[in-house]
Amino acid sequence: MSIWLGVIAAALVVWALKNLGYVIPQRLVQGPLVTQMAALTTVALLASLVVAQALQNDATLSVDARLPAVLVAGGLLALKAPFWLVLVSAGVVAAGLRFFGILV
Repeated sequence: MSIWLGVIAAALVVWALKNLGYVIPQRLVQGPLVTQMAALTTVALLASLVVAQALQNDATLSVDARLPAVLVAGGLLALKAPFWLVLVSAGVVAAGLRFFGILV
């Protein structure tokens, strides 16, 4: 057994799930419950990514430019700002803090 067996198996599973999306009737995936679950899943995945990357250095919390960017994004989302504005604002905050050497 090698790592390639796992890579091939994962690729086949992803391919099967992608093709399964074409078979499922649209009435099952366009309901309000599925839409809300998709939105919450996206938020949970992004939050877990931020936490995993923040704790990557020997399980110690490393504060860098991502934390203020996430706080800005959260504040704008709470104010119901358009999503493109949230992304651009968070990116500008993180890039600005890194450019000026305030947070790396």
